[in-house]
Amino acid sequence: MTATPHISDETPRYTADEIMSVAAARCLTSGTACFVGIGLPSTAANLARRTHAPDLWMIYESGTLGTAPSTLPLSIGDGVLADTADTVVSVPEIFNYWLQPGRIDVGFLGAAQIDKYANINTTVIGDYDAPSVRLPGAGGAPEIAASCREVVVIARQNPRTFVETVDFITSVGHGGGPESRQRLGLHGAGPSRVITDMGILEPDPETRELTLVSVHPGATTEQARDATGWDLATLPQPATTPVPTPEELTVLRSLTG
Repeated sequence: MTATPHISDETPRYTADEIMSVAAARCLTSGTACFVGIGLPSTAANLARRTHAPDLWMIYESGTLGTAPSTLPLSIGDGVLADTADTVVSVPEIFNYWLQPGRIDVGFLGAAQIDKYANINTTVIGDYDAPSVRLPGAGGAPEIAASCREVVVIARQNPRTFVETVDFITSVGHGGGPESRQRLGLHGAGPSRVITDMGILEPDPETRELTLVSVHPGATTEQARDATGWDLATLPQPATTPVPTPEELTVLRSLTG
């Protein structure tokens, strides 16, 4: 799925990546403290701040608190983050004072692999000692997944990414199911939503298994199931994700263009 068709002559055209970014941005509200990752999470958070959540308080792993970049940062070390931040603190302070005690509301993460319990792999594909692909690694993602009050994951949906069992658990989602996080002593609620280019998944309240709750216009439940490496659970009647507004698309394209 490379593009989402328009719904009517009055509805603006948009791509699958654009509705994914918009849907993720809508998860955020003004006044929320959000730990932002680079890439699609950063795009979504900056879109939210420039549209419906002007007081979104963005934190990047490099130590920038309350940053408001004029352009999307290329990395956590991009100078625009420090230049526009309320303050810059040390990386240990970010983790020891802000993250681990649960002072951050939402963590935004990406994933190279994610399984049905929203466990995330960004370490290796294949055997750890002889992987077929060695990925960028953990960074601060394990602590974000463990300690933020909730986590939103953004990933393109395909069988290589959405797998039955991740090759390596870099960041714990809901472990092996109910009560796993409690047994591990993790204080945050874990992933509350997974945003893809086909729809929105949320953990089942009882089993904690990811369930398709909304389908983006132009996609179908069957396509989402085919793009998933396990038997994807769905609501009997998944909702339809609202299409991006012209304002959302204009702001998003000013960021990414």
